[in-house]
Amino acid sequence: MKHLITLLMLVAILCPAFSQQSNKISGKVYDAISKEPVQGAVISAPGVRAMSDARGEFHLLAQGKQITIASVGFDTAFADANGEKLAIALRPHDRLLQQVVVSANRTAEKRSEAPVAIAVISKETIDDTKAQRMDQLLNKVSGVNMIALSNEQHQMSIRQPITTKSLFLYMEDGLPIRTTGVYNHNALLEMNMAAAKTIEVIKGPASALYGAEAIAGAVNVITQAAPAFTSGSISTQIDNLGYKRADAQLGTSLGKWGVIASGYYANRSNGPVDFSDFHKSIATLRTDYKPNDKMNWTNTLAYLDYNADMTGSLDSLKFARKNYTSQQTFTFRSVYALRYKSMLNYQWNKQSSSSLSFLFRDNSIKQNPSYSISAMPNTTDKSKYRGQINENAFQTYALFAQHTQRFNWLNSKVIAGATLDLSPQRYNARFITIHRDINSGIYDSYANSDSLLSNYKTGITNMAGYLDYEFSPVKNVRIVTALRYDAFRYDYTNKLPANKVTGAASTVNNFSRFTPKLGLTYNYRGIGFYGNYSQGYVPPQLTELYSSTAVAPYLLPQTFFNYEVGGWLSLVSNKLYADWSIYLMNGSNEIISVLQPDNTTINQNAGNTRHKGIEYGLTYKTAAGLTVRFSGSGSKHAFIRNVAGGINYNGYEMSGAPRFTGNAEVTYKPTWINGLRVSAEWQHVSGYYMDDLNKTRYKGYDVLNLRTGYQWHGLEIWTNVLNLFNQYYATTATAAFRASGTTYSYNLADPRNITIGLGYRW
Repeated sequence: MKHLITLLMLVAILCPAFSQQSNKISGKVYDAISKEPVQGAVISAPGVRAMSDARGEFHLLAQGKQITIASVGFDTAFADANGEKLAIALRPHDRLLQQVVVSANRTAEKRSEAPVAIAVISKETIDDTKAQRMDQLLNKVSGVNMIALSNEQHQMSIRQPITTKSLFLYMEDGLPIRTTGVYNHNALLEMNMAAAKTIEVIKGPASALYGAEAIAGAVNVITQAAPAFTSGSISTQIDNLGYKRADAQLGTSLGKWGVIASGYYANRSNGPVDFSDFHKSIATLRTDYKPNDKMNWTNTLAYLDYNADMTGSLDSLKFARKNYTSQQTFTFRSVYALRYKSMLNYQWNKQSSSSLSFLFRDNSIKQNPSYSISAMPNTTDKSKYRGQINENAFQTYALFAQHTQRFNWLNSKVIAGATLDLSPQRYNARFITIHRDINSGIYDSYANSDSLLSNYKTGITNMAGYLDYEFSPVKNVRIVTALRYDAFRYDYTNKLPANKVTGAASTVNNFSRFTPKLGLTYNYRGIGFYGNYSQGYVPPQLTELYSSTAVAPYLLPQTFFNYEVGGWLSLVSNKLYADWSIYLMNGSNEIISVLQPDNTTINQNAGNTRHKGIEYGLTYKTAAGLTVRFSGSGSKHAFIRNVAGGINYNGYEMSGAPRFTGNAEVTYKPTWINGLRVSAEWQHVSGYYMDDLNKTRYKGYDVLNLRTGYQWHGLEIWTNVLNLFNQYYATTATAAFRASGTTYSYNLADPRNITIGLGYRW
């Protein structure tokens, strides 16, 4: 009897357990915003767990139907298996301290482990802003003041005055979009905003990893990968200033392959300023091949066709009278760009990974520039002027190799890489004669000629290697060191006889540079600090070496030395986030035009500058859907040693350098009306000197923008009202002093801009 009772008790205990059947649960995990598959998500149920593969797929045997899905950078999700294959959307969480960045050291890491001032513009922000131009996104970042010129053309200010100099690096998926030596300040118009997933902005030098031109800042546009499921979107918009645009995106995944195509067509006609029409066609095709969890092969092809009238700026009289007429009727800028990149990434194991990338670029800028128009010498005919039509073009064949090795000892990591860039370049300029109507002052026609002003080619070679070592000597502390070596060669061939018009005689120039970096981070319970010392440099541009001179001058790379501290904190259950940075950056060997005894000028390394400032941002998010954000920057940019054209600028502030810039935004997405969003954004640029002798100031400006939209299922409608109060202002203002008098130039900003858009997603 005793044994029988024991047996019955065991049966009573074990039968329920045996009666529970294991459920086979399978599905796919993807990003709710970008629709990309999420690899490495942990799917768990009581007693079991699985991980999503490279395609976001997972399989799990569990007793019960409820599962939990968690992944770094996303909010945790819960699901009930219902016998069908699950599609689980993870929403990127809004805890900014936990953001993952890839630009800081060329590998994915938490923002809190990067000893650098870096900001991320998320996919959600890109979608909500509905930006017509890149500046409408980048100006949300503290310390960034991107200047809109017209039709996506621009200037930049990051830890520098507003400038067209080659002090900024623009990248797509971590690879530069232009080659060193052929910088163009309008390069961001070559970006496809429809293909962007996120945008990362590094403030301060990043040459220790990225090389030349990564001096004052670097912008890295990260493109959208193929979605986990077939999805797409179309949209169209129109505004009251003659702007029209249509966007489209379509992508799918089929087994191990994924493909996505993105692009848009935009044009403007009859804008607020005469002769300001443009059109832009841009498209990106990307494929992702993931044969297993270790390998990812991405191929991207991007194409751009851009053509814009070159209006030129307004003089002081027209600006004061709000006269929008243009003196130009034929000047233009035309840009063609074709980029192909193939990127292979392989994860050998949890501690080791490698990547190999090939990049091809075919780029051409043709223009009949308004700034090249000048009076015809040796004539009293005031209707005769001269100008030029030129083309600057290059191709690129480049290889990028990188290996990352992690070690358990001190939680350390080594990143080693090498690059080889071969970029043949060509430039030609043809003389044109221009007729100007004496009564109206309008340049109304021009005639071509057979006279060549310039005709040269340059073989640009850049070989580089870099090493990054990171380790944690104690808990919560991480130290980052990096060193890069670059060797440049310019093989310049002038096809014309050398003189001050056609350029220097054929020659070869070599440049080399070691660029170090040292940084440290400390994090403890949502509060962190960092410090770094870094350098940035850029070799002379081709035009600085070879144009307007019979003999190429001896020039060294311009070098900047940066000292920086900063920090961040996350409080109130991650609802409040703040970051800040303080920097001092000294520029040396800056290239300036120096007056010679014979009253001619020549480029020399004779400039020293000092740049110092503070950048800070604050974001507060409530559970009710309200977000408040403020970004600000206070700075001063001054000449330490600069004597140009016989004028001493030592001690003066640099022109185009506002002491304060700010951007604040309040966004409301009410939880009780799903799909509605409303935001108000304020942008402030303080006054600044219009000239380097600090004689004339521009007052600056304040602009208020309103944005609202509503999404119902896949249908979306939105309205943006930019410059709500119709402020009349210039995005840039300059003054120049000549023997004939002072000339003022104002680049007119858009008046009130009302955009209506309609889109559909599936």
